[in-house]
Amino acid sequence: MGKIEHIGIAVKDLENSNSLFASLFGAAHYKIEEVESENVLTSFFKCGPNKIELLQATSEDSPIAKFIEKKGEGIHHIAFAVENIEAEIERLTKEGFRMIHEKPKKGADNKLIAFLHPKSTNGVLVELCQDIAD
Repeated sequence: MGKIEHIGIAVKDLENSNSLFASLFGAAHYKIEEVESENVLTSFFKCGPNKIELLQATSEDSPIAKFIEKKGEGIHHIAFAVENIEAEIERLTKEGFRMIHEKPKKGADNKLIAFLHPKSTNGVLVELCQDIAD
């Protein structure tokens, strides 16, 4: 795995949260994107060399809606950059980690993504992210 690609934060209201985090970081978000397959609306901020992804559910059965219902707003996941997501999924599976996605799928911010199940990572939802070549 490479660097931390971003930290995902579950929010109830993206518009209000965008204002809050713009004040916190001193800069507006650089992108809003809907990921229909995950029923989520995302907003990305740069904070120095790091990225923060805000996530708002677009339906009641969204994983983000379920997360907020159970735990409230807050840190949802940590994402790591990988160069070859399929090889990393295979390596982690062989190491005994449980995958939510056994095949990568298209995510936000021009990435292929796959999540590890938090039951195999001490309760932390981990996302793998690989840049999609243009």
